[in-house]
Amino acid sequence: MSGFLDFTHDLRFDDLSPDVAAFAKRCVLDLSGVATGAVHTTLSRTIRDHAAAHFGAADRSAQILLDGRRVSPAGAALAGGMTIDALDAHDGNRITKGHAGCSVFPATLALSQALDVDDGRELLTAIVIGYEIGTRAGIALHETACDYHTSGAWGAVACAAIGARLLSLDVDATRHAIGIAEYHGPRSQMMRCIDHPTMLKDGSGWGAMAGVSAAFLAADGFTGAPAVTVEADNVNEIWADLGHRWYIFEQYFKPHPVCRWAQSSVEAALSLQIEHGFSGAEIEALSIATFHEGVRLGAAHPRTTEEAQYGIGFPTAAALIAGVLGPEQVIGAALTDPAVLRLCDRTELVEVPAYNDAFPHRRFAHVTITLNDGRSFTSARTEPRGDPEAHLSEEEIGEKFDAYAGPVLGSARADTVRSAVDGLDSPDSVRHLVASLMPPVT
Repeated sequence: MSGFLDFTHDLRFDDLSPDVAAFAKRCVLDLSGVATGAVHTTLSRTIRDHAAAHFGAADRSAQILLDGRRVSPAGAALAGGMTIDALDAHDGNRITKGHAGCSVFPATLALSQALDVDDGRELLTAIVIGYEIGTRAGIALHETACDYHTSGAWGAVACAAIGARLLSLDVDATRHAIGIAEYHGPRSQMMRCIDHPTMLKDGSGWGAMAGVSAAFLAADGFTGAPAVTVEADNVNEIWADLGHRWYIFEQYFKPHPVCRWAQSSVEAALSLQIEHGFSGAEIEALSIATFHEGVRLGAAHPRTTEEAQYGIGFPTAAALIAGVLGPEQVIGAALTDPAVLRLCDRTELVEVPAYNDAFPHRRFAHVTITLNDGRSFTSARTEPRGDPEAHLSEEEIGEKFDAYAGPVLGSARADTVRSAVDGLDSPDSVRHLVASLMPPVT
């Protein structure tokens, strides 16, 4: 536990290697782009209005991400986390089967505003701490709990640790903060949302809210220690390399705004289309062979953007019809595109035992596409782009940010956000990031 506490409170920006600091900025840029791409979803509008109505601003307040209304820091963390989660394009980790940044970034931004932290170096350091603690807490939870819980369950622990740091809580209060967060964090069942996709998504916003609230509760004397995922003897090994092994580098970046489990099939399908030059209209049938969890995503017609993002048949079909898979393929009128729905109806899902054995460390798929002229093509075994062994390049992350943020913000304001993120390794820089992200998006 002492190593956890030292890491949480004593790590400084100068202790980070330039690569770690640069990677944290890359995460912030990607998350900012995803949030912007999601801001017009019904989920985002609903949760932002809810936060404004029910999380009233007090002495310490923060602005809602891409909205500007002032609410409590817990409310801002909730709204920001759920806005990012509204478009399933944010970073994640294979072993946790979930996402740290979706909770960590909005919670850190909210706490920084509420506590007048304007040093971008401190914001980046806190974000790195969040990724390191959150990822390990997720691994620990999977090893100690009998069910597969959403990211908010362990994101709450990360956000509480960040809150404890920024509030300068002592050792006892910090232990209570992470214990409160672990206990109150949303131990929601992820496969329920896979089988019945709704706005619940990955619980990340709720985890951010729980973590921020836990830190303030501990500061007020509320007790909750210990956090089993941090202090239990059987998880000691998970925490032993804190500050030495940097899990932030082991996050993947998504090229497409859908569940990671569907991205292998999307990549495989697009690779065949590029190689052989056929159009979506020429496809007679599509077969997707992948692991069990991917098959569970299904190939039904989506009624909502959540169902589209947590499908495998629909996004693969949409990618083949459009030749690309971006936010516009999983939101609004795209959900009723007759050509995409026709292909969904002609999609077969096949579970492959060898791919099951490789999951979650590897996420394999291959597809077979049969054309209406009788020709048939089968892809190679494919994994998603953006995994830690082959991260999306800085240029690719920038192109993704432009594709998501540009249509919503306009190129000039998107450039301002990009510049603010790039400048976060200077002392007085958080205000510039807040100023670029907080004016309402109409």
